[in-house]
Amino acid sequence: MKLLSVAIPCYHSEAYMKKCIDSLLPGGDEVEILIVDDGSKNDRTGEIADEYEKKYPDICKAIHQENGGHGAAVNAGLKNAVGIYFKVVDSDDWVDPSAYTEILNTLRQFVYGEKTLDMLVSNFVYEKQGARRKKVMNYRLALPQNQLIDWSDVKLFMLGQYILMHSVIYRTELLKECQLELPKHTFYVDNIFVYQPLPYVKTMYYLNVNFYRYFIGREDQSVNESVMIGRIDQQIRVTKLMLGYHDVTKMKQRKLRRYMVRYLEIMMVISSILAIKSGSEENMEKKKELWQHLRKQNFKLYLRLRWGFLGQGVNLPGKGGMKFPITIYKMTQKFFGFN
Repeated sequence: MKLLSVAIPCYHSEAYMKKCIDSLLPGGDEVEILIVDDGSKNDRTGEIADEYEKKYPDICKAIHQENGGHGAAVNAGLKNAVGIYFKVVDSDDWVDPSAYTEILNTLRQFVYGEKTLDMLVSNFVYEKQGARRKKVMNYRLALPQNQLIDWSDVKLFMLGQYILMHSVIYRTELLKECQLELPKHTFYVDNIFVYQPLPYVKTMYYLNVNFYRYFIGREDQSVNESVMIGRIDQQIRVTKLMLGYHDVTKMKQRKLRRYMVRYLEIMMVISSILAIKSGSEENMEKKKELWQHLRKQNFKLYLRLRWGFLGQGVNLPGKGGMKFPITIYKMTQKFFGFN
């Protein structure tokens, strides 16, 4: 039996994937490392995956598939996972060794105890290239520490503070029960990975350790601002998919409902700000269409998001109206250290 399965989506990752895999090896035989080669060509990604499987046959498994994008690689990892818990670590990221030990100890106590844990949350660190000070995303104000809780115990999430793929470990069977399947050839599906299973989560645990190290700095990285603007269609597609997974206005658990509404709000706002920052009339039309899509699909949610503070901010008229959301975006960007 494996305690934890870790999927590592790899595409042309030969330059950095070894650091990622090596950081996970100290988990030993309790951890299954699924190295998913997502159709890499003209580099050694696939060979490196095979080398690790040969050297660590009880820990590493190489999975080779035609290119399907990040979502398809996560799907392949989940399909092959035999661990009780499931984590995704991108190939250019890594984990902290001391925090890793605490993570495994925590998961172990629930596997061999009487209570079931659905979701483990821990901190992640923005390893921004060239930054002297590393920004830590923690959840101390939002979640009680070191105790099994449910949604009624959740406190206040700050604006811009969300549970991301970097900070979450799900129970594997829960992900299969909610039939999680990420779309192929689509960027920003990590939002779906976190969001779709949330209504199935009955218990959670927050461990205040800086586990995941999230590297930011490559020019071709999907979270690079100019890249995000160029892929605004992908951002909008993911947002529309998320709007359709659940009718959040009908959820009975108040704090779950509030959290999921806020998550959708930030997805709408990000898409809107990217359109505004692009300066493109075409993208501004896409922004308008996205809000109309929400209006037709769920009018009650539309009223909540469109006439909330952020919704009004990204829909102010005229050129002057465009300055306000960009200013807010830059302030948030500086505070949280993303992009």
